[in-house]
Amino acid sequence: MAGAVSALFLLDMKGRVLVWRDYRGDVSALQAERFFTKLLDKEGDSEVHSPVVYDDAGVTYMFIQHNNVFLLTAARQNCNAASILLFLHRVIDVFKHYFEELEEESLRDNFVVVYELLDEMMDFGYPQYTEAKILSEFIKTDAYRMEVTQRPPMAVTNAVSWRSEGIRYKKNEVFLDVVESVNILVNSNGQIVRSDVVGALKMRTYLSGMPECKLGLNDRVLLEAQGRATKGKAIDLDDIKFHQCVRLARFENDRTISFIPPDGSFDLMTYRLSTQVKPLIWVEAQIEKHSRSRIELMVKARSQFKERSTATNVEIEVPVPSDATNPNIRTSMGSAAYAPERDAMVWKIKSFPGGKVITIQF
Repeated sequence: MAGAVSALFLLDMKGRVLVWRDYRGDVSALQAERFFTKLLDKEGDSEVHSPVVYDDAGVTYMFIQHNNVFLLTAARQNCNAASILLFLHRVIDVFKHYFEELEEESLRDNFVVVYELLDEMMDFGYPQYTEAKILSEFIKTDAYRMEVTQRPPMAVTNAVSWRSEGIRYKKNEVFLDVVESVNILVNSNGQIVRSDVVGALKMRTYLSGMPECKLGLNDRVLLEAQGRATKGKAIDLDDIKFHQCVRLARFENDRTISFIPPDGSFDLMTYRLSTQVKPLIWVEAQIEKHSRSRIELMVKARSQFKERSTATNVEIEVPVPSDATNPNIRTSMGSAAYAPERDAMVWKIKSFPGGKVITIQF
């Protein structure tokens, strides 16, 4: 088993300790001060981006920053860094579930709940329960007061720690959404330098009991393993990350996603597609200078998807000089407004049909 952390600290942006929980008794509150000194020393250094900092006294610090709070662990043992950093992200998720947002003010308002959560989420330096829905069954908040049940829910002692037993629905339903974002880098000549698609399978499950779910993907590796043709219809998934409910061994064997889902909303998996993507909307700008104080921009936007499809709530941001003022705007579709705080013209199109070219002149 990987080593355990000695303590967990929550610090403000000046390095002052807001909350700290000592799990093993082999470090002191001074460790936070030493960490912050190390962090300041590394400012401007390439190593400043490393989430792991080592102290000559034999203490290793692992940290992440969220809003105006540093989440920090100190350890004297050799810990699994990836596991501890993932645990810190899960701490953020749990706090956001309880307080809406994790920041210095919400921590100060909820010290009692924070300590209760830290006691349940880590035991003697080892991560324990990190599912917010399960924790909320026996750590309840009401006007900053806590009510803790006499015994933890069955999910805590189950192999299926993300789902409670005894869930019942009159109507069993499952909703699955695939949400993808396209990232494209284009050079000044209009050539695509890099493109990828980042996607997530978002599920909402309202199922009774302990349901066994299976999901198949149009995945090239699976289709080729089955001896089926993959011409043009299969995809290569990269950087796949699953929710803890997925049976990884089953996926490695036959690429089937088999799982007992949590109740309610969750992300089943996230992935990335490293593929050449044609931009959904291609934007070109022409600049014409009329005088030292007057400039004219003509921007064309072309939708490069099928005519029967429509893009909704499109927003195009066109940078303008920081001293711009008094714009005269003409658009063929949508509306535009000058946003001086962003040094940009913001062009909004509620409904943008496929295969269409629209323009804005200002």
